[in-house]
Amino acid sequence: MFQIGRTLVSEEILEEAFVCDLQACKGACCVEGSGGAPLEDEETRVLDAIYPQVRKFLRPEGIRAIESQGTHVKGSDGDWETPLVEGRECAYVVFENGVAQCGIEIAQKAGAVSWKKPVSCHLYPVRVREYTQITAVNYHQWHICDAACRLGQSLKVPVYKFVREALLRKFGKEWYAELEAVAEEHLRS
Repeated sequence: MFQIGRTLVSEEILEEAFVCDLQACKGACCVEGSGGAPLEDEETRVLDAIYPQVRKFLRPEGIRAIESQGTHVKGSDGDWETPLVEGRECAYVVFENGVAQCGIEIAQKAGAVSWKKPVSCHLYPVRVREYTQITAVNYHQWHICDAACRLGQSLKVPVYKFVREALLRKFGKEWYAELEAVAEEHLRS
């Protein structure tokens, strides 16, 4: 672990390789698991605001789930998350050729909204956990992403480079520049 500002960063995001392989996993991270995508407090307000524009990009099952549960729900851990369709996939998921895709991201690419998707989804496989004095930045290893790990290894792409755009979104340019400097030093030693 190493510290950048108020963050404590796992060395695994520098050492492990990762590149999503959607053809192999079919977007399983949006379908598997025991809860929806983690949401930050301000993201709940964003979902409320953009839902009318995003709605037309979603499946009927997702619309029903959102309209019965809300644009966001409290998870079993007490934190905000996206609602699920019958306890399974994220309500914002759509399927294209059997691959789970984010309906919010599709709406954003179509110009209907400017927000890409929850930052937790954008950051995956990096998970961020806020504590009172520090923010933990960790690599989340999940068997459904084995193909992504293999692809990342073959392409020689470390996790922090794969999620560069999301880390910049979450922590900013200065933080990411320091992360790159730490990575270069760490990988040299």
